[in-house]
Amino acid sequence: MNSLYDHQRERPKPPYATVTTFSSSIAAEDKRTMSSLCPSIHSDLLQLQKGIVKFFNQPQKGKCNMRLYPVPNGCSVFRCYTTTKSLHVGGPVNGNQVSSVVDGSEKSQRKLLGDDLEMKLEELFSEIKSLIKMGNKDDALDLLEANYEAVKEQMIAGDKTIQEAAVLDVIALGYMAIGDFKMVKSILNTLDEIVQNLGDDEPLIDSILTHMGSMHSTLGRFEKSMLSYKRALEILERYHGDNSTSLVMPLLGMGKALGSVGRATKAVDVYNRIISILESNLGAESEEMVVPLNALGNLLIEQGKAEDAGNPFMRIVGIYTKLYGKNDQRVGMAMCSLANAKCAKGDADSAIKLYKNALEVLEHSESMNIDDSVLEKTRIDLAELLHVVGREEEGRELLGECLSITKKYKGEEDPSFVTHITNLATSYSRSKNYVEAERLLRSSLEIMERNVGPDDPSVTFVMLQLAVTLYNMNRDEEAEQLALKVLRVREKVFGDASLPVGEALDCLICIQKRMGRDDGEILDLLKRNLSIQEKAFGDESEQVVETLKKIVFFMDKLGIKDHKAPFQRRLSLLRSKFKQQIQY
Repeated sequence: MNSLYDHQRERPKPPYATVTTFSSSIAAEDKRTMSSLCPSIHSDLLQLQKGIVKFFNQPQKGKCNMRLYPVPNGCSVFRCYTTTKSLHVGGPVNGNQVSSVVDGSEKSQRKLLGDDLEMKLEELFSEIKSLIKMGNKDDALDLLEANYEAVKEQMIAGDKTIQEAAVLDVIALGYMAIGDFKMVKSILNTLDEIVQNLGDDEPLIDSILTHMGSMHSTLGRFEKSMLSYKRALEILERYHGDNSTSLVMPLLGMGKALGSVGRATKAVDVYNRIISILESNLGAESEEMVVPLNALGNLLIEQGKAEDAGNPFMRIVGIYTKLYGKNDQRVGMAMCSLANAKCAKGDADSAIKLYKNALEVLEHSESMNIDDSVLEKTRIDLAELLHVVGREEEGRELLGECLSITKKYKGEEDPSFVTHITNLATSYSRSKNYVEAERLLRSSLEIMERNVGPDDPSVTFVMLQLAVTLYNMNRDEEAEQLALKVLRVREKVFGDASLPVGEALDCLICIQKRMGRDDGEILDLLKRNLSIQEKAFGDESEQVVETLKKIVFFMDKLGIKDHKAPFQRRLSLLRSKFKQQIQY
């Protein structure tokens, strides 16, 4: 989606960041393709001129002394700790649940290790999971720390065998579940050193390597992740052949890592290999096909190959329909993914029909409540798309439905209630009903300030939107004061050179330009904004082009000819590169 600011990283979260949010704007409308407006892909806050819709989408005493000594790893509860969860679609998933396609690959290896040790390992991780589930994070940490100290003692004594590696693997997974990534990183560094000196014939080495690959990936260490997965695959291929379902889990992780570093073509090949393995072993309509098909579809959309992306999602719909019937919630969720692909392709009518059918299925599902977050997101996705194609009344009905359901089941103080008010305000702003938009935004702002205080960064989201609305109502003085307050809060919280600050600057510049504020001061704001955009988006980004254009305009106006030349040259070079006319 083309805009001056696309805050994918540092932007302040919308009201409590509970659900996706729309936004409105104040300056020149960019040319957009349907794919760039596809729900669940991008979010923006400010566009210039015409409003558009967007998608913001203890332990008990004594247990700490438990010493595992040489404890095996690779218990079924640990398989695919993050990979399956991150790729699964179509219903709730237990992040530690093992897919049936990989359960059997380690049974013979486990026999090499004592049942007593395996039982202790299972007991440890089961207790960690139980403590985390009950909210006893400190108790879980005590348990992990006690066992980590025991393993370190063994390593100091010179024991750095597969057994120590297995214990460290389990402990790292425990810290991963808690969210202590700093500790996970430290343990992984130790694991890397141990595993590097272990032979490929060690029992469960492939399992440990697969877990390491997953954890490295979660930490953003994709090169290390791929090295771990590659070695695990080589071991598994040697023992089980190149068409065994035992390869599925490390291949899934490999595909995800490749996609994350931009090697999309290679990632597509990996997912196609997984699909081929599963088809030949389990059949084309096996439920196990869903994970790689979903990953492949999403990757194709990211590549801009929406035409091809529809096929994997259509297969998922077919698989779930055959297994569970056409009215199952998994079918509805798969239809939403297919609708997303249709939208990316530019087929808005088909996408709308799919979303409506999906909503009907989800709303009548016995296992889904009317206020379920999946239903809520689907309504908002559909509402956004309806706005994009000009069917704003229909979209607004869905947004109103979200608001009514939240009010009934969660109350007006629930964070999502604020988000739905803001969505409605954006819808009214798009329809140029700024009076109603202002009323809703002030209501939203009042609730937020009452709950989190006036200087919380999340408040600035609604505040800036209100400034835009007031601008559109020609109430520039009020709009300027709000934009200045947003700027001050964001500078304090995010830093002077952050993207959220740039977003506020963009709004303030538009307001002050129309108010006729000092041209020199506006020029200084533009130069500051240019520096932020260059760092965030690159020297040749569209955001930079737009700001350069404004800088040249104000330098012309102020008669600053000597300093204008470098900016003018940059514009000319960019004009040649993008082969588009830049008016200024």
